[in-house]
Amino acid sequence: MIAKIGKGSNMYGAILYNQQKVDNENGAVLLLNKIPDTVDGRYSVAYFNKCFEPYMSANIKTEKTVRHISLNPDPADKVSDEQFTDMAQEYMERMGYGNQPYIVFKHTDIDRTHIHIVSTCVSIDGKKIPDDYDHPRSMAICRDLEQKYNLQKATEQGQKQTNKVFKPVKHKNGNNKSQIASVVRHLPKYYSFSTMGSYNALLSLFNVKGEEVKGERNGQPVNGLVYIALDENGNKISNPFKASLFGKDAGVAKLQKHFEKSKEKLKTSPIRSVLKHTVELAIHTTSNETDFKKQLTEQGINTAVRRNSEGRIYGMTFIDHESRSVWNGSQLDKNLSANVFNDWWNNGNKLELKIQDSPVSKANEIDYLPRQDLFEFILHEHLHSSDLGLFSLLPNAQGADYEEEQFAKQMMKKKKGRGM
Repeated sequence: MIAKIGKGSNMYGAILYNQQKVDNENGAVLLLNKIPDTVDGRYSVAYFNKCFEPYMSANIKTEKTVRHISLNPDPADKVSDEQFTDMAQEYMERMGYGNQPYIVFKHTDIDRTHIHIVSTCVSIDGKKIPDDYDHPRSMAICRDLEQKYNLQKATEQGQKQTNKVFKPVKHKNGNNKSQIASVVRHLPKYYSFSTMGSYNALLSLFNVKGEEVKGERNGQPVNGLVYIALDENGNKISNPFKASLFGKDAGVAKLQKHFEKSKEKLKTSPIRSVLKHTVELAIHTTSNETDFKKQLTEQGINTAVRRNSEGRIYGMTFIDHESRSVWNGSQLDKNLSANVFNDWWNNGNKLELKIQDSPVSKANEIDYLPRQDLFEFILHEHLHSSDLGLFSLLPNAQGADYEEEQFAKQMMKKKKGRGM
C-alpha cells in the first residue's frame, strides 16, 4: 500500500477535490471523525469547511494547517468499506490524529479503489500536532496494515534496491568527469524513464545534461551521446564528455533499451494513478507555480517545466522519488499536459476550477531551502527511513520529449501556413 501525505493551507480546496468525486458518483464518504453528521446524511463543501473552522481559527503560528492523506492499496487487493474504515482509523490514531476532526473519502473513479483523508494538524487549543518524521512513521504503519489485512506489499521492489544516495555535480569541486560518472552510471539502475526528455529532467536535478550527437562516419550513420555539467541555473559549464567514457549503461544503445523497458513498466505501474491524483489535488489547492511545485516537493515529487524562448510551456515532467519513476504530464492524464499548465500559469486559466466568491485561501510564499541543505536533508532522511525524500526544484530542465516534438511540429505548420 502506498501512502501520500500532503501538507497545505487550503482546506476548502482539499474538501472540494474530494466532494466533487462524491457528487459525480465516483466516491463516497466512509467516515466522519469528530464531525457531526447531518440529518439527511448529505454533505456539502461549505458544511465540511465550516466544521473545521474552530480548529483553523484557533491557529496562530502554523502556516500549513491542512493534512490530506491518501492510502492506496494495490489494484489486485480487494478491500471492503469496513476494512478501509478500520485502516483509516488505525492509521490516523497511530499518526497522532485520532482526536482530530477528519473525513474519510473513498474514490472509485479509477481501477485502484483508494481512500483520501482530510484533516488538520491544529488541535482545538491552537497547538500544532507534532509531525516530525511523519513519512517514515507512515511507511511503518503501511507495512503493518499490509500484513494485518493481507495486502500486496508495495516495498518489495524497493527493498531489493541498494540504498544509493546521489549527489549533484559541483563544478567548483573540479573533476567534472568523475562527478558525472557517479550519476550517469547508476541512475538507470534505480529510476524508470521512457524518453530522452524525462531522462534529462532527472539528470537536471544533479546538474547534468545529456545531448544526442548525430552524423556520419565512413558513410555510416552515427548516433552518440555526450554529457555536460550544468550550473544551478541550467547553464552549461563544462566541455562535453563522450558517453563511452562512462561505460555501456550511459550510452545511447543501452538507454534506448531502458526507455522501452520503462515504457512497459510504467504502463502497469500502480503509482500512475496515485501520482495523477496527487498532481490534481495540488492544482485544486494552490494558486501559482511556486506553491504548486512546493507542495509536490514536500511529497517527494519534483516538477520539471520546459519553456521555449517566448516563455511558453511545452513540457511538464514529474519525478516521483518514492517509486523512482519519471512521468510526462500527458502520460498521467491528458488534462495534465503542458498546454493545460501553460494556460494556467501564463494565461491565468485554471482547468475545471471555476470557483468564484468562495473562501479559498492562497498559500503563502515560502523561501526554498538552499540546494545543498536539501540534499543533506535527503541523505539524513534516507539513512533513517530508506526513503529518498525531498529533492530541490530545477524548473528549467532540458531535453526533448514527445510533447516538445508535437509543439515543434505545430509551430512548423503555422510557419508554413503564414508563408502560403
